[in-house]
Amino acid sequence: MDEIIKLNLSDVLSKLKVDEKSLALSVPYQLIDTDVDGKNDQLIFLSDFKGKELKNINLQELLTTETLEFPKRTQAEISHKVSGKWEGREYIGGHFENTNHLAVPPEHTDHSWFIRYEGPGWESDKVGYRFYLDWRNATDIFGKKTPNMVLQDVGQDGFDSYHEEADWGMDVLKVGESLGVGSLGMWLNNKAERVAETSNLDVKILDNGNIFSRFRTSYNNWNIDNKKITLLSDISIAAGSRMSHQEITLSENVDNICTGIVKHKNGSLISMSNKRNSGWGYLATYGKQSLNDDNLGMAVLFKNDDLIEVTEDDHSHVLVLKPKFKKLDYFFLAAWELEKDGITSEADFIKYLNESVEALNQPITINN
Repeated sequence: MDEIIKLNLSDVLSKLKVDEKSLALSVPYQLIDTDVDGKNDQLIFLSDFKGKELKNINLQELLTTETLEFPKRTQAEISHKVSGKWEGREYIGGHFENTNHLAVPPEHTDHSWFIRYEGPGWESDKVGYRFYLDWRNATDIFGKKTPNMVLQDVGQDGFDSYHEEADWGMDVLKVGESLGVGSLGMWLNNKAERVAETSNLDVKILDNGNIFSRFRTSYNNWNIDNKKITLLSDISIAAGSRMSHQEITLSENVDNICTGIVKHKNGSLISMSNKRNSGWGYLATYGKQSLNDDNLGMAVLFKNDDLIEVTEDDHSHVLVLKPKFKKLDYFFLAAWELEKDGITSEADFIKYLNESVEALNQPITINN
């Protein structure tokens, strides 16, 4: 199984006696600016690992002077229309262009036809996601039938034809008023309140690489629980993985952040958590709950230490989590049975979830 290996970049450059510009490896790799200060500080590369395998990797042997091309296995993008005009809350005319930064204009709301497929999108060679960059702020799923990158072509017609099955796949989830899969909110008055009311929204693509992609959404002055909170959300995805990593930073302490999964009449609820265990747990559903009436598994993976309660409202199965030091992170994922070599049974989905939790509980350790 492909795993991302993370190394301190300055240590690598010092030991290999090369500079950043001349560093090149013979395996898929990227340089990452983890703290978003404008300077790369981490080297990541892919290596195949089996469970509990001990591996000796000599970086010196991976150095190369060749210009090598590796397949693109992740993507993050945001695309909006230009050369048209606003008429009230709708953007008329124009064409889509990708950008690395979008400050959402005040005219924008749901179904404004301004942002391609209504928000940022991200994908691996397994699955794709998007979320609605408006008052709904909920995460949706693009099921994929190919390992190739597809989002750059989705929604180019300006409409939502991606709800119909195509050669590449389709939008497989009806989100409605729910948390979709892994969406952010706050648990108030026995209901999950999504991040709906803000002064403005801002999205930046931080990484759009072959093996790792990441973007940041700034929710400024989220009006919730008689407070106005600024929330930074970083979402990332790695090659070979279905899991999106959600990392949030808050401007002040809050009682909780909630997330969860849309309720569906055909979705069996599956959970594994133990507040006495400092490891990871999950909340999941599985069944014929896709828009195409296919088997679809969805899950949120969380640290047991962060769990306040597992609950529900009319629309969602809900995890109520406690941020620590104004920070919180969790993973969410989707597994569509029509993906290449897809998971086609609840038993196999549970096996996959247990393996994913085990990998989080026993991460790769590096001895220099």
